[in-house]
Amino acid sequence: MSEPRFLQLHVADAEAQRAAACAALLEPQARIAPKYFYDRLGSMLFEAITALPEYYPTRTEAAIFAHHGAAIAEAVGAAGTMIDLGAGNCAKAAALFALFEPAHYLAVDISVDFLRDALRRLQREHPRIEMAGLGIDFAESLDLPAGRVHGRPLFFYPGWSIGNFTPDGALAFLRRVHRHAGGGCLLIGVDLVKPKAVLEAAYDDAVGVTAAFNRNTLHHLNRVIGSDFDARQWQHVALYDEAASRIEMHLQARSPVHVRWPAGERRFAAGERILTEYSYKYRPERFDTLLREAGFVRTRCWRDESDTFAVFVAHA
Repeated sequence: MSEPRFLQLHVADAEAQRAAACAALLEPQARIAPKYFYDRLGSMLFEAITALPEYYPTRTEAAIFAHHGAAIAEAVGAAGTMIDLGAGNCAKAAALFALFEPAHYLAVDISVDFLRDALRRLQREHPRIEMAGLGIDFAESLDLPAGRVHGRPLFFYPGWSIGNFTPDGALAFLRRVHRHAGGGCLLIGVDLVKPKAVLEAAYDDAVGVTAAFNRNTLHHLNRVIGSDFDARQWQHVALYDEAASRIEMHLQARSPVHVRWPAGERRFAAGERILTEYSYKYRPERFDTLLREAGFVRTRCWRDESDTFAVFVAHA
């Protein structure tokens, strides 16, 4: 049994990241990039969120694969290399190995450090699958190194992360995937438009786990830029903009707040907000159009009985 191979192509520029984070705080609409959700504590909080009764996406997507797995596998066809975008702990892809039977598995995330233990465990469990970990920021670039994709590619983008792109950004991302998916296909999860009360509850649970997850970005940002945010001064806000078909997550100042960081500062009025996330929701026909505009053909879609979530297969 061979060991998984690891290749880190994305190297973080700490000073550039710090400058970008500071600049975002000084914009008319202050922002914190969603990547600051995911420090060690944030990742643990997100795992807890997926188990909450209000948070439907994870269990609904899993139910679609459980109910329609054979039909989805038939639509996908033979997969030479399964390319797992945003692989994390690789659990979602691993659960589908028996369905798709890939000869090769390429786990893609911004850092291979997050992949090492998971891939080594998976390699022991699936010794016949050749595995590799690739560290790139695929939201910005999807240049896969030569020799890493064998046979028909199956790009796997589960969950609902496509919703974190604006519609224009989602189209640009899908076009990047299409350029690398020749002869293969894309398997992608999409969160659907649904009643406002259901969506807002999913992003503002009764226990307050999502609120802690959102406020934790301030602790993370303090470490990155040297700011002095006090999370107790900020309230979690989640709201659904029906006209834009998107959930918005904000942090709202409970009272006037003065935040400082090296060579910078900002005063926030009571009630002023910092945007931390957009999550766009789609109608199935709109996302199908987006796939076709990106160049994909022969699209198919599977949904749960309540039209809560969808899984698409699209051929390049």
